[in-house]
Amino acid sequence: MSDRLTRIAIVTSDRCKPKKCRQECKKSCPVVKTGKLCIEVTPASKIAFISEELCIGCGICKCPFEAIQIINLPKDLDKDTTHRYGPNTFKLHRLPVPRPGQVLGLVGTNGIGKSTALKVLAGKLKPNLGRFNNPPDWQEILTYFRGSELQNYFTRILEDNLKAIIKPQYVDHIPRAVQGNVGQVLDQKDERDKKAELCRDLELNQVIDRNVGDLSGGELQRFAIAVVAIQNAEIYMFDEPSSYLDVKQRLKAAQVIRSLLRPNSYVIVVEHDLSVLDYLSDFICCLYGKPGAYGVVTLPFSVREGINIFLSGFVPTENLRFRDESLTFKVAETPQENAEEIQTYARYKYPTMSKTQGNFKLRVVEGEFTDSQIVVMLGENGTGKTTFIRMLAGLLKPDTVEGSEAEIPEFNVSYKPQKISPKFQFSVRQLLHSKIRDSYMHPQFVSDVMKPLLIEQLMDQEVVNLSGGELQRVALCLCLGKPADIYLIDEPSAYLDSEQRIVASKVIKRFILHAKKTAFVVEHDFIMASYLADRVIVYEGQPSVDCTANSPQSLLTGMNLFLSHLDITFRRDPSNYRPRINKLESTKDREQKAAGSYYYLDD
Repeated sequence: MSDRLTRIAIVTSDRCKPKKCRQECKKSCPVVKTGKLCIEVTPASKIAFISEELCIGCGICKCPFEAIQIINLPKDLDKDTTHRYGPNTFKLHRLPVPRPGQVLGLVGTNGIGKSTALKVLAGKLKPNLGRFNNPPDWQEILTYFRGSELQNYFTRILEDNLKAIIKPQYVDHIPRAVQGNVGQVLDQKDERDKKAELCRDLELNQVIDRNVGDLSGGELQRFAIAVVAIQNAEIYMFDEPSSYLDVKQRLKAAQVIRSLLRPNSYVIVVEHDLSVLDYLSDFICCLYGKPGAYGVVTLPFSVREGINIFLSGFVPTENLRFRDESLTFKVAETPQENAEEIQTYARYKYPTMSKTQGNFKLRVVEGEFTDSQIVVMLGENGTGKTTFIRMLAGLLKPDTVEGSEAEIPEFNVSYKPQKISPKFQFSVRQLLHSKIRDSYMHPQFVSDVMKPLLIEQLMDQEVVNLSGGELQRVALCLCLGKPADIYLIDEPSAYLDSEQRIVASKVIKRFILHAKKTAFVVEHDFIMASYLADRVIVYEGQPSVDCTANSPQSLLTGMNLFLSHLDITFRRDPSNYRPRINKLESTKDREQKAAGSYYYLDD
């Protein structure tokens, strides 16, 4: 029987409510009608149980709460099950293969098993090969991996007692577990005598005396990376090391992570910013499947090939398509290149103004923008991007305004803040209904914004129970749903996985063009920023002290200016045109710097 079993049944525990429904799943199942126990629900059971051996995959078992998924797996996968948490729950097929002395990058959507794979490779979770009833012992697990590089890897973990450290995905939970100030914690952990060097590289000297509980998101992230890098271990794992960091800090963090490589140590990184992943990794494993149901790890690919496979949604080695459409970054000629059309755009101006907050001074150079345009703000953290956005929104009054008609025009503004804290006590549906009723009933808005952001699946969930990525999608939906002249969107990519980032960029771009509005976007994910931007505002100066926001300029000149400050160069991938960071001091890097073209646009 088991060789035919190529389907799994998933029952989502927080949606399955046997006491509140009529148990339609059990009543409609044709196998149950023949007298077999395919779906079991007893008065005592908290959730339904579906037997995968008996299930025929007919898909008739409809659930009013949409708690059931029956998924037909690609053939031959069943022999490769690495771990399953229990009956009718998530399962992971195969494992990424780390190699000593190299950085392995993992890329895939959220809920597809990346963190599970890290736990197994760290030795914190014993793989049960899918047998959650009678888990195998280590001897059997090693026999199962015989002949692959994983056999040596697990043997080393067991015999040499390899030490593995994971930098957790959610750094905002760190203050609950770690007490004390930054310097003390680093001193306790310092096994490599690298404290001074790491504090310099990760810009921790400014916060060395601060309490861990008082750190901002970006500071916590850099602190977490330092805590891992300062210890002696054979396996270093980083789960999303770039969230909350600006572009410059992302590259610094990437260099710190690469500096941990030794001939027999392993470094594994999960990362959603594809340009950082590209810069960081030596080879890449993609994960595909169905989020929350099953995940499959591909063989290791070279960096370029791995990311391109992920973007194209097709694995050539397995001849398998896991996403309907492929994602490319061809920069289309924006409609504003057309001189006659420019006349029809409404133009808006804002004057030169400045704002002082505490020790920080921001000067904004006057600029103008048109509708149907996305302006991306590029700058390090602490250069005043959010301050400028809040001045445009009328939430902050500027100290001085220069110029003849020295008034900030009155704009009707919709603002998505950087930090989203859910206070709403009811479901997502009620939130949308109370805030953007007209939009969320409108078919165009539903097809352009809500469908691609997958808001429908979240409708009946309580807002306070949403994960970071789910909250971000709801916040984007709320922001775009409010009628406004200008949409101010602060870091739309935070918490989103690589696939959702691209979907979110497409949603923002399409919405702004259709609605003939303007958007100001703060974004640190380079691929997303270059995909969105029609114009860019570059911030210069010393972060947290004195900064200037230049007036909006074209994508090419703006990116060139910004990248010259960072001292990095980009080239384009010939197949899908995504921007790729050149390795420091590589031939291409030196050529482009000599020519002064830091950002490459020619195809």
